Formats: sequence, structure tokens, C-alpha cells
Amino acid sequence: MKKMLCVIILLQACAYKPVVDTSGRSGTFDNTKAVELTNDLQHCKTLAKDNTNTLVEGGKYVYNYYFRPGVLWLSPKANYNYPNMYRSCLKGRGHSVLN
Repeated sequence: MKKMLCVIILLQACAYKPVVDTSGRSGTFDNTKAVELTNDLQHCKTLAKDNTNTLVEGGKYVYNYYFRPGVLWLSPKANYNYPNMYRSCLKGRGHSVLN
């Protein structure tokens, strides 16, 4: 049971899917960059996975959803690095990320 819980937590840490606005021009570019969206999604996902630790991200998940309610949410929430890195990579490539 404990092993299955650990596997679920580790898989949950990398379950981020950004919502990207693909219509019209994005950001400061004169032409649309949405034609390269699939390629950019794959590159940014790989970069984010390579530069984050799954065990640490899973630990943050456990902390936020199991430890913090135990202390009545008095401790600060741990921020996840994976979605922030993914989002900033897409924004750096000129896409409008909505979430």
C-alpha cells in the first residue's frame, strides 16, 4: 500500500499541462508562433523534467496536501518548480500561457 501511494505521489508531481492561447499573435512577435507549439511543448517538457527532481516535487505534494492541513494551514505552501519552469520556457519561446 505504501509503495503504491509513493508511486501515485511521484506521478502526480509531473502532471502539468499548460493552457496556451493559439489564436493570433503571441507576445511581442509580429507573426504567430503557434505553428511551433507542439515542438515547443515537447522541448519545454523535456527541459523541465531534466531540471527538476521528481522526489523533491513529490515531497512538496505530500507537504502541501497532508502536512499543511495537519497544522491548520499555518505553514506556508511549497511551490512546485516543474510547472513554473515549463510555463516560463513556453513564455520565453513567445507563447501566451493562460494558467
